[in-house]
Amino acid sequence: MTVSKGVALITGASQGIGRAIAIGLATDGFDIALNDIPAREAMLKRAAEEVASRGRRAHCVIADVSSEKQVETMVSDAVHALGGLDVMVANAGVSMMRSLLDTTGEDLDRILGVNLRGTFFCYKYAAMQMIAQGRGGRIIGACSGTGKQGQASLSAYSASKFGIRAITQCAALEFGGYGITVNAYAPGPVKTPMWDDLEAGMGGPPGTLEEQLAKGAAVGYVGLPADIAALVSFLASKESHLITGQSISIDGGRFFD
Repeated sequence: MTVSKGVALITGASQGIGRAIAIGLATDGFDIALNDIPAREAMLKRAAEEVASRGRRAHCVIADVSSEKQVETMVSDAVHALGGLDVMVANAGVSMMRSLLDTTGEDLDRILGVNLRGTFFCYKYAAMQMIAQGRGGRIIGACSGTGKQGQASLSAYSASKFGIRAITQCAALEFGGYGITVNAYAPGPVKTPMWDDLEAGMGGPPGTLEEQLAKGAAVGYVGLPADIAALVSFLASKESHLITGQSISIDGGRFFD
């Protein structure tokens, strides 16, 4: 096993973008703490096995990021198991395609709880650990194209992602003096398990959503989880030290900042 580049903790790592990020950072040389909720523990363990197959240490941490106490414990657990924390990727998120008029208070609380509160707590406790270590770090969140331009039937989701941009900017200003950069990735459509939920919500046949969205991208196709993981690999690297407070679009040219 080669010398580790450090320790990275990725939330929502059992599938989709989170899983791709965990494997990508393991390939880069990081030891990986993988997080998800109890219902996805079996999938999380399989993702951890893939990390281990890259020659890196892997540790699973079950937690619900909408709970501040569970996030605090998650970070502590990862640090105890792997020896520190150098990269936090607050990737966990949920989506819902529903008109504003049909969105209930419970719907809104759930979306904001996981996406916005979860990201806030991950930033908070990751920064506390990194500051205590005194060697800087990288904090990375999951924004979205809908966090830059609202879309019909995604009001709650868009609100949560707009909020993540704000938290990212504020945290970058507060943590920069400690050598910690804070950025977010803002994907357009990406083919993940969440994709299937959105397509089902539209009610069209399989493939219809991809065809429609591909037409809206300058490159003519939609992304894959590995495409997002490649950006995260750069943001987690030493070479990204001058980039902070940004929510970087990675959408094939659907929208321009």
